[in-house]
Amino acid sequence: MSLLLTAPIGVPLLASAAHAVLGWRRGTSWLGAVAAAGVLASGIALAAAGPRTGLDGLLRADALSAFMLIVIGAVALPAMLASPAHLAAEDASARDRRRYGVLTQAFVAAMALAVLAASLGTLWVAIEATTIVTAFLVGHRRTRNATEAAWKYVVICSAGIALAFLGVTLLHFAAQHAHVPSSGSLDWTELAAHAGRLDPDVTRIAVALLVLGFGAKAGLAPLHAWLPDAHSQAPAPVSALMSGVLLSVAFYAVLRVKVIADAALGAGFVRALLLVIALASLALAAALLLGQRDYKRMLAYSSIEHMGLLALGAAVGTRLAMAAVLLHVLGHGLAKSVAFLAAGHVQQAAGTSRISAVRGFAARSPLVGGAFGAAVLALLGFPPFSLFASEIAVFRAGFAAGLGWAVAAALALLLVATAAVAAGTARMLLGGPRTGPGAATFPSRPPLGAAAGLLLGLLACAALGVSLWPLHPLLLDAAAVLGAH
Repeated sequence: MSLLLTAPIGVPLLASAAHAVLGWRRGTSWLGAVAAAGVLASGIALAAAGPRTGLDGLLRADALSAFMLIVIGAVALPAMLASPAHLAAEDASARDRRRYGVLTQAFVAAMALAVLAASLGTLWVAIEATTIVTAFLVGHRRTRNATEAAWKYVVICSAGIALAFLGVTLLHFAAQHAHVPSSGSLDWTELAAHAGRLDPDVTRIAVALLVLGFGAKAGLAPLHAWLPDAHSQAPAPVSALMSGVLLSVAFYAVLRVKVIADAALGAGFVRALLLVIALASLALAAALLLGQRDYKRMLAYSSIEHMGLLALGAAVGTRLAMAAVLLHVLGHGLAKSVAFLAAGHVQQAAGTSRISAVRGFAARSPLVGGAFGAAVLALLGFPPFSLFASEIAVFRAGFAAGLGWAVAAALALLLVATAAVAAGTARMLLGGPRTGPGAATFPSRPPLGAAAGLLLGLLACAALGVSLWPLHPLLLDAAAVLGAH
């Protein structure tokens, strides 16, 4: 059964090695999509097989890990399907294509390792690996703005990861003094089992550092400033991966830490911390979305908003809230990947990401315009998309848990953000198209692979909104792993 655990990491690494040796050719350009499908299939298989441990306890899969693998595979698949057309439209050199293939597959493998890690230490290493790999992808175009965004990303996320490392060290110190077996001093299950013996003062500091550190990687306030630049400068498929799944993988780390913190300190400490972070993130996103003139940055700030909603649901912490958080992770990943892929197609055609410059693009490219509009509707929480159900469930759970004041504040901020995103999208889709010199020429439809990625993502998001049947038991089991009852 170790094959089920190693396949989600090994298959993307094999694809990465193949790109390193063979380059990016017609025969290898689809390896990324095959690897993403393999990660998705592995997640489904692990969900059916039940909890597993492998590689001498280095890797462990439970319902939560299996669900996150499904998210990684489901978001990576449309991004990888769109990659060949994106690189062709950029007229990237053979060297740049080779590097893109190597790095994107290493990125997917690192995320798979993060969600399969049996210990906090291995998780930290995997999250740090994603920073190193994606820094080169953010700077892929080597323009001044891309290079600046890559450095900003490295500096801020490294600061966050350093905070998380200090938190790991302090938690290890607390575990050693609580006589947790040395082999399991950073193991999730061992830490949770012995949480009652951890020194509360040291644990409180460690948890705060871990939440802030991993929260930086998740795009949460206060260390969120890297996100708009990185997501707007990265190639569209990379932006889809970063916004659609990397943020959620980092938030997965916060959820794992929350289990230990609740057992050691009670629910109140992490709840208060997450509520502050959630409302701060929502307030920042709402303020920065107002009057936004760049559609890729608009999508990036929307990601901060959605991460704030995840933090709010995690603060509530009931079984309904945690199941809704996980559903929101998947729905946001699918919708945001479609939005970024469509935005990338528009940017390549128009040569700009300014909203005013692409006015009326839906009339010139109905498929891309329709996909972008539908993805934004999904992100705004409109039915039939799954984000409608997940947001309603988070708010219901919050009111039921006695956090009506926080839910009311979040709703007010969410309405501001929704109005801002809707206004920006309407200016893009519904305005009259530009004519004359300098007007962008939009192909009537994107290439087959890119179109398949857009349609697959939207159909999956809508299907989840109509029926949760295939995922319902897995969502409840994953919520139970997080200690929600």
